[in-house]
Amino acid sequence: MDITHLVAKRSTCLRRQVGALLVMDKKILATGYNGAPSKLDHCLEIGCLREKMGIPSGERHELCRGLHAEQNAIIQAAYHGVQIRGATLYSTHHPCIICTKMIINAGIKRIVYEEGYADPLARQMLKEAALKVEPFNRKSLKREKA
Repeated sequence: MDITHLVAKRSTCLRRQVGALLVMDKKILATGYNGAPSKLDHCLEIGCLREKMGIPSGERHELCRGLHAEQNAIIQAAYHGVQIRGATLYSTHHPCIICTKMIINAGIKRIVYEEGYADPLARQMLKEAALKVEPFNRKSLKREKA
């Protein structure tokens, strides 16, 4: 999970920095962070479209210049021809409904996330698809290591 936070530092989103990794057999297959598509101006440079339009967090995902970290990880794997069916997605945040649908269709079998995200439909669809979804608790991990 530490690596997801390192990847999130590349985020160009003004609202939330998210990082994601796709892993199989203890090998990182692809990474992603949230930000605008390649060759386009980033929100850090031109401001946040969602802020300008007054769109609350968790609503109207399509009205954003950026891609989510999970989307970028899946796209990077496809771009480089990397098989991700059966992989685990590690993410700093629980996926939204749009990412959830992509995760399901990409054949990802497990999600480990650190921070929650208010999206009941995403949680419902992950349950229906029988994906393993595991919250990561950094505090309990520190106690176990002590």
